[in-house]
Amino acid sequence: MTDTTSQPITPQNKRNLFQQLELDVRLLGMIGAFIILCIGFNLVTDGRFLTPRNIFNLTIQTVSVAIMASGMVFVIVTRHIDLSVGALLATCSAVMAMTQTEFVPHVLGLGLNHPITWIVAVVVGLVTGTLIGAFHGWMVGYLTIPAFIVTLGGFLVWRNVAWYLTDGQTIGPLDSTFMMFGGTNGTLGTSLSWILGLVATALALLTLWNSRRAKLAHEFPVKPLWAEGALALIISGSILGFVAILNAYEIPSRRLARMFEARGEVMPEGFTQGYGLPISVLILIAVAVVMTLIARRTRLGRYIFATGGNPDAAELSGINTRMLTVKIFAIMGFLCALSAVVASARLANHSNDIGTLDELRVIAAAVIGGTALSGGFGTIYGAILGALIMQSLQSGMAMVGVDAPFQNIVVGTVLVAAVFIDIIYRKRVGAK
Repeated sequence: MTDTTSQPITPQNKRNLFQQLELDVRLLGMIGAFIILCIGFNLVTDGRFLTPRNIFNLTIQTVSVAIMASGMVFVIVTRHIDLSVGALLATCSAVMAMTQTEFVPHVLGLGLNHPITWIVAVVVGLVTGTLIGAFHGWMVGYLTIPAFIVTLGGFLVWRNVAWYLTDGQTIGPLDSTFMMFGGTNGTLGTSLSWILGLVATALALLTLWNSRRAKLAHEFPVKPLWAEGALALIISGSILGFVAILNAYEIPSRRLARMFEARGEVMPEGFTQGYGLPISVLILIAVAVVMTLIARRTRLGRYIFATGGNPDAAELSGINTRMLTVKIFAIMGFLCALSAVVASARLANHSNDIGTLDELRVIAAAVIGGTALSGGFGTIYGAILGALIMQSLQSGMAMVGVDAPFQNIVVGTVLVAAVFIDIIYRKRVGAK
């Protein structure tokens, strides 16, 4: 009888702790860097960086870039680039602003704050962005003009189209309902935020449980139970902690009093109320979920990553890479228009400089988030985390008093360092 206990362990069974826990080392590194960044800025700002107020502002400032960064992942994964996103955002913002202040009142005969004004403006803006993005994709896919040239031309064209649409003037005020998508003007309040946080936590835990059951049913390796429990606690704590922090940011007493006066009521003495979750953050969460589902669960997502991995093989396998390019840039245009809704609503007007340098921030967010410039790899959550890191870095330096030129120097240095680290990481992973 052979003693099987003394036989060597097969390579398949040699799994270290990180492999057993199925942890993404690169993601952990990004999260670690983000935590260190936040703690460092909190120390040098005497505790002002991690206050509920600053976290709330940081969150709504990140949304616009993060939405576009999720679309830039698909563009870069397919080995293209889009330099026109900031200019396209400006054009969509100008179109929506003129729709609210000129088209709806003068053509449709409806007031600025009519119930359908914001709907017409948003629909017109989203259609405009999608069509322009599809046009870019058509030139890249069917006319075979390099995406760099097409979108560089778009950068110059659409920025100035926005200027001509508004005669170079700031357009405002915007529709009151439309402005609810921007941040402080549109939040859920504390009670509804807690309800939504609990629902999100329950859905996240259910997803973890179903994923484990599916792996066990197909006899795939799973994490140890203690690791599943720890992950569940981290996810639950992160969701509920985020909600608690935003709920802790209280509406200023003067603004709260005006809100009561608008309803014909008198604010009770000592009454306080938190903002809760901004609607713009919910839009970002919805975009992240939809884009992740597209990337992981749809044929379009499989085609995108297959084309990025090997464009020639993808085309030979029957993938219509030209139409795929049109779809990717159309998605990018749609997300630029959606970002325009959030950005202009947060500013409460359309200004000529809206979206300036956003193309650089969006590309940097995607690259810092792990999207490979060589194509074939990228994650939506990584791009959003990259956008948050970028905004935190700029916000922290502004709070410290760093000059704007030096802020850009630091951001550029971080971008180059992130790409260099990514190259080293992929070489080591490939060597294994």
